[in-house]
Amino acid sequence: MTRLSVNLNKIALLRNSRGRDFPNVLDFAQKFIHLGVKGITIHPRQDERHITRQDAYDLGAILARHDDVEFNIEGYPSDDFLQLIDDVKPDQCTLVPDAPDQLTSDHGWDFTTQAEALAPILARIKAADVRAAVFLDPDLQQVEAAAQSQADRIELYTEAYASAFGTEKQAETLDLYRQAALRAQALGLGVNAGHDLDLKNLPDFLTIPGILEVSIGHVLTVECIEQGMTFVTRQYLDVCSRGA
Repeated sequence: MTRLSVNLNKIALLRNSRGRDFPNVLDFAQKFIHLGVKGITIHPRQDERHITRQDAYDLGAILARHDDVEFNIEGYPSDDFLQLIDDVKPDQCTLVPDAPDQLTSDHGWDFTTQAEALAPILARIKAADVRAAVFLDPDLQQVEAAAQSQADRIELYTEAYASAFGTEKQAETLDLYRQAALRAQALGLGVNAGHDLDLKNLPDFLTIPGILEVSIGHVLTVECIEQGMTFVTRQYLDVCSRGA
């Protein structure tokens, strides 16, 4: 079964747009957990445009009371981000190569040039007893290089698949992800996935065996507005429970 991890960034963005604590991020985390979600993801950016550092601490305190719900914090490994990981000790830290002014994540790490810089960062995360994951494109060379690092998992950046879905390139693109996932698993890496996955394209993506976790936020939030939070969440959980 694939774990659904709901990204709360867009809930925080709505809250911040009005300058008051509504909608409340902690309340929404609890609502998703009540509906059966077993993972919560946040991506605190350096400008705190949505999730803040305080949100991370507050969510960490709440999720520590839920042994069956994993807390995933993703982001660029700046000094303050790594200190946050040391303090909160989430279940998983996913490193993403975002620039401070970047609108959204749009590429994975390049281990052919960045492995040396990432080595002490991954070592620090693992020393904090936190699972280390790295955002990666579906490239076999990158997968093999990542397997030589201290990363426990990769998170496949799925925007290319989402863009190809419903086009003549869908099968070809999905096969790239399948090859990358299977190679990673053969090399001992766990495989997560995320970015622009939705209720339409997720079932086909999960024909890839062994996907441990999907992190979904932006589209899920929009779908909840359109169709209702309870209905949408249960639909995602059903897809994830069927998996490959």
